[in-house]
Amino acid sequence: MSQQPTTLMWFRDDLRLADNPALEAAMASGQVTALFILDEESTGIRQLGGAARWWLHHGLEALSRDLDSIGVPLQLHRGPAAIILPGVMKAEGASEVHWNRRYGGPERTVDTTVKELVQAAGATAHSHSGSLLHEPWVPQTQDGRPFKVFTPFYNAVQRLQLRPALGEPSAQLPPPPPAKQHAGDNLAQWRLLPSKPDWSRGLAQAWTPGERGAHERLQRVLEEVAGDYGEGRNRPDLDGTSRLSPALRWGHLSPVQVWESLSATISAHPEQAEGARAMMRQLVWRDFCWNLLYHHPALPTRNLRPEFDVFDWAWPVQAPDHDASEEHLVQELAAWRGGETGFGMVDAGMQQLWQTGWMHNRVRMVTASFLVKNLGIHWRIGEEWFWDTLVDADAASNPANWQWVAGCGADASPFFRVFNPELQAKKFDPRGSYVSRFAPMPSPEPVVDLKISRAAALESYARMKQH
Repeated sequence: MSQQPTTLMWFRDDLRLADNPALEAAMASGQVTALFILDEESTGIRQLGGAARWWLHHGLEALSRDLDSIGVPLQLHRGPAAIILPGVMKAEGASEVHWNRRYGGPERTVDTTVKELVQAAGATAHSHSGSLLHEPWVPQTQDGRPFKVFTPFYNAVQRLQLRPALGEPSAQLPPPPPAKQHAGDNLAQWRLLPSKPDWSRGLAQAWTPGERGAHERLQRVLEEVAGDYGEGRNRPDLDGTSRLSPALRWGHLSPVQVWESLSATISAHPEQAEGARAMMRQLVWRDFCWNLLYHHPALPTRNLRPEFDVFDWAWPVQAPDHDASEEHLVQELAAWRGGETGFGMVDAGMQQLWQTGWMHNRVRMVTASFLVKNLGIHWRIGEEWFWDTLVDADAASNPANWQWVAGCGADASPFFRVFNPELQAKKFDPRGSYVSRFAPMPSPEPVVDLKISRAAALESYARMKQH
């Protein structure tokens, strides 16, 4: 029996076996070796935040175990993908490489370079659609432009046919030679886990990274959460949201799997249709954010609405020689990051973020609005903090949602909509159980006056409009 050709499967943000189009195609092509490259060196690639690194470590451990069950070895390498991947192909004698597409500007540049190098070496490279409901160039306005407003985007997506979800691939036989199973780095060498101090205990208590944990959570969502999601998603004191954002960010679940599961729930339980459809709408919002990033690669650093370029947001510098006139801003930013602003819902949200690497979406809007509008600090500072502390820090959703709150993004919340954290707490945490859980200590003195800071924000907005 002749040896099958070797095929590489390049994992990125798709750490799963089921409904993985690239893995399915790779295993149909030859004997598969899986590959994950931690590339934080290629031009423009954004380094992972601390919470994301914790998740990646455990996600790769889970992926390795899952791949073992189907006879596929996983190699780990660190460095520029355009150098690492061709070298692995040569060492493995691989004739093909498969991956699921990425949509950020720097990532697309890397993938294009890698594809050219693979082809120049006489091999073939195949990219697949496995991370979104629809490719970002597919939903278009009637005149062929990308959407800037969500509702028409949502309506357009509703008319598109969704690809069917794939099952888990069968085990490959025979298994690869033992020598190949030990190629690459040892995960511990990457030092992704925090130490001195190890602040990850709360993350470990809150999450189970990996495909199995994601499917367990999805099942609970379908049975207990989806039906009441329309109302429950606004209540941080309840388990009323999907909490699937980390699984989607790391690809333990595909959005197609979630969409099909929710559709099945609607068919089997029509009384849950309203909540399930509201959850499906959030999946489309995720696609919308990725469309924005695809068409506007500078989304994390540049206002989508250029008129906000003259807005007088503060940018406090935390350095020993910072301007004394900014001292109050430095202190207010530190209070926001530490959950010590004196406003219960803001402080509970920031403490939940620090303790668990996640924050309820309603509270994300409240904390973001407080930073940008009540403290007058640039949204990019908040976006960078969330990037470092969220386990679901997503290259598209994180900046898109910050720009939405700040009023400078696509389909943005009007700038004059300033979330009042005290009113938000009364409405969405009526018993105070959320605040008491995450911010139980006596509240410090408020760092700002809500009425005065709101008026100052609206005055700054009026000055911007005069330019």
